[in-house]
Amino acid sequence: MTELKSFHVGERADTTPAPSQYEAGPFKKSRPPEPLHFEVNLIAEAHGRQKKSGVVQVNIPGFSPVKLFCDEQPPVGDDTAPPPLAFFAAGIGFCLMTHLTDILTARKIQVDSLRLEQRIRFMTNLGTMRTLGHTTEGQCEKVETHVIIESPESEEKIRALLDEAEGACMAHHALRNPIPWSTRLVYNEKEIESREG
Repeated sequence: MTELKSFHVGERADTTPAPSQYEAGPFKKSRPPEPLHFEVNLIAEAHGRQKKSGVVQVNIPGFSPVKLFCDEQPPVGDDTAPPPLAFFAAGIGFCLMTHLTDILTARKIQVDSLRLEQRIRFMTNLGTMRTLGHTTEGQCEKVETHVIIESPESEEKIRALLDEAEGACMAHHALRNPIPWSTRLVYNEKEIESREG
């Protein structure tokens, strides 16, 4: 691990993400009870070794664009920033916490303390198979979330809080449900692969 006491995780970006391969959608205000549809756009670039940076923004008015930095540990990286899976895990946990705190505030549920502990298990053969000439593979095996609440409210009310928060959490929805995906490969300004599922 680096001797520095802090990583360069991120900073407010000067510009919004400007994709070249698709047109970022405009924000459209919804009329209740219609749901709000929005998007998060990311432009990421690779730098030396495993260093990467990206500008990301939620397209809802009021959200500033953020420049994030990413790295890996030695020997492949320099341990100057969190790795991608740290951002992935934090995003899942923080998204659920956002919905918990939003709902308990809206419903006036008294909570004295709220903490989330999360473990995500992964599998990869990156460190062993590539040196033997094989392709690398990886999997997310399990997401384990522990929501710890201290409250004078009834168990029923706290269970309902978690039920509603999990139902509202878009990150948890993506984990639990098959969602459409697509990947395009653009090589020397020419699309050579397009996949979806």
